[in-house]
Formats: sequence, C-alpha cells, structure tokens
Amino acid sequence: MLKLNDPEIQELLKLSKQEGGTQMLKDPNVQEILIDVTKDHDNSIPIIQCLLNGKSTDEEIAEETEIRLNIVRRILYKLYDAGVASYKRSKDPETQWYTYSWKFEEDKIAEIISEKFEKFSEEIHQSLEYEEENMFFVCPNGCRYNFEEASERNFICPDCNTNLEFQDNSSIITELKELKERMS
Repeated sequence: MLKLNDPEIQELLKLSKQEGGTQMLKDPNVQEILIDVTKDHDNSIPIIQCLLNGKSTDEEIAEETEIRLNIVRRILYKLYDAGVASYKRSKDPETQWYTYSWKFEEDKIAEIISEKFEKFSEEIHQSLEYEEENMFFVCPNGCRYNFEEASERNFICPDCNTNLEFQDNSSIITELKELKERMS
C-alpha cells in the first residue's frame, strides 16, 4: 500500500512544486480525481490551471477561462469541500464587497491518491481471499455463483434457467496475486 512517504507520492509532490503545480495537473490520475470531485469534465482542469498560474479570484479565473462566473464558483466550492482548494476572504474598504482569493492545495491530491491506493489494495486483498476460499459455478451466459448459492438453487441459474457448471478460478487468483504484488 502506498503511503504519503512512498516514492510515488513524493514524486507527485515534487511535480506539484514545479511550474506552479502544472506538471502535476498533467497526470491522468490527478485529472481523474479532480474531475471526480467536481463532476465537471469540461471546466475543472482549465479553472485549476488558472489557479496554478497565479489567478486567485473567481472573477479573474472566469475572465481568463471565459467560463461563466457561477460555474467557476461552483467548481471552486466543490474543490473547497473536498479540501483541494482553500480561500481567504477580504473586504474592500471602498465598496464593502468581499473578495475571495483561492488557492489550490496540491498536497491534498497526494493524500487522496494515497487513500485511493490503500482502498484499491484492500479490495484486491479481499477479492483474493474470496476467490481462494470459494468454489464457483457459472451458467453459459456468465452468471456466477459460489458453491453455497449454486447448491441452494440446485445448480440451476435463477436468471437464465440453465445448468450451472464448475468454473476453474485459478486464472483469476493468479491475476489478483500479480496485481497485489505490483501494489506492494
């Protein structure tokens, strides 16, 4: 499992410090995480790119990207809720209006990636255990049941009404072991 002090995470952190974090933003894993947070495939990356390039207010970002101000604000608040962005609020003495200065939190991305790897590693471990501890039966259409489920159904698929046949899951076990090895 990857932790924050693992070389892969440290490499991402190094990338985040170069060119204002723009190299980190090129990583597909980072982009996937950010889009997953904002649920906006088209606008997220340009908005974050603006933050990394020194634009800090929502108005500056909207002007630079030509994305509507309400969309920019929505994305910034989603990033804030995920802990990937922070802001400071200041009041203009003349107009009495508040200005929000935003900052992209690169270190939080490394934490999210680390958590994702840990979760994925745990899922692989659990899947491997399940595959090793069970015997499986499948129908011609691919429906799959462990021995207990298959025997409760008299080895007849409830969905397809066809006979269930034994499935050799050794290739699945091998694949999971290889994946687990790569994750360590």
